[in-house]
Amino acid sequence: MTQIITVTNQKGGVGKTTTASSLICGLHQRGAKVLGIDLDPQGNLGFNLGLDIGSGSTVYDVLQGTCPIEAAIQSTEYGDVLPSDIMLSAAEVGFTAPRREFMLDEQLAGLRDRYDFIVIDTPPALNILTVNAYVASDGLIVPMEAEVLSLVGITQLQETIETVRATFNPNLKVLGILINKFNGRLTLSKDILEMAQVVAEQLDSQVFEAKIHRGVGVAMAPAHGQTVLTYQPDSRPAQDFQSIVDAVAGDRFPRPKPKSRMRYISQLFNG
Repeated sequence: MTQIITVTNQKGGVGKTTTASSLICGLHQRGAKVLGIDLDPQGNLGFNLGLDIGSGSTVYDVLQGTCPIEAAIQSTEYGDVLPSDIMLSAAEVGFTAPRREFMLDEQLAGLRDRYDFIVIDTPPALNILTVNAYVASDGLIVPMEAEVLSLVGITQLQETIETVRATFNPNLKVLGILINKFNGRLTLSKDILEMAQVVAEQLDSQVFEAKIHRGVGVAMAPAHGQTVLTYQPDSRPAQDFQSIVDAVAGDRFPRPKPKSRMRYISQLFNG
């Protein structure tokens, strides 16, 4: 059964795309069939996963009804991706048909038996694209930085979640709040963590036990068309993200066991 997860926060710069691309990569590494969907007009999810942005059809064409969704999906070494581009910025005024909140959900109906996970990256706004993602999703992951303004963004998000639950998708759950750029030695980080736990309780959710620590590899990986999980797999942030993948994948797709050093050397010599 396909699990559809949306990564969301109306505040920009909190690590939504980094989180989405790391989830896609990590789940794919474990053998899951994964589709990433970019609902952000900036198109950064495809870029992070090594796509040549600007070539081929996009999610905008799919939602417009001018391209079948199967024809717009592109394959990468990290899984399949339905890319975006700047044309999607016209969605709020361009998509006005009845039941416009269900456009994405209806497009995904034919794909639900093809993938184990569908991961949706959303724009930093509570607009029709974000609502479409919530309507189609089983669960939400809410990244935030360890700062007050990021926390305020989550409290504003709560009203939209409750509206979607009441009107369109009563089964929508918040899987957890994910704290990015965490530094446990700072008093501010500790204070924000305590406040985030209060907000999580209001959302009937949790703060993920794993926190994403700072690391230069997180910022550098997209320039190489990679996620930090492949660019610096042994780094602290990569291991933090793997812990989040553990929480999402559960027992269905366990983390691959690392090869022993002697076995690795033997494979090098014996092919």
